[in-house]
Amino acid sequence: MYVLDSSAFINEYHTTEDIATIPMVREELEDESAYRFDAMEGSGMHIHIPQDGAVERVRRAAEETGDFEELSTTDVRLIAAAFELDARLVTDDYAMQNVAEHMDVSVEVIAQDGITEQRDWRFQCQGCGREFDENKDRCPICGSELTRKNPSNA
Repeated sequence: MYVLDSSAFINEYHTTEDIATIPMVREELEDESAYRFDAMEGSGMHIHIPQDGAVERVRRAAEETGDFEELSTTDVRLIAAAFELDARLVTDDYAMQNVAEHMDVSVEVIAQDGITEQRDWRFQCQGCGREFDENKDRCPICGSELTRKNPSNA
């Protein structure tokens, strides 16, 4: 089973395997890609609504990797669907790939190169330079904004 992100419909992804997606993906599509979604749904694509427990598990995993702020509600629910269905997630989104791999969900990319390593992001204060493992609205030391920092560049 393959769970399709909106990029699969936009880039005309094809497979002979069973496919699924979530209703929120349809809302992101326009023009030909929306018609493609409708046609695939009409020809048997499974529409899955992930359970709250799986969605929460993805949120926690995204917070652990530092990708939570990069993911939309749709992204989180797509990863949750792939997790629940024990399916391969089809996406070009790097943050989604990172969280999926953190959760041992297989990923297939479409038009982009896939990620080469799974990352647990760090966050650095723009004022005092301190680093934190998790994202906060402001630095608890000096009050400046935090930015996401690649841990391999530390």
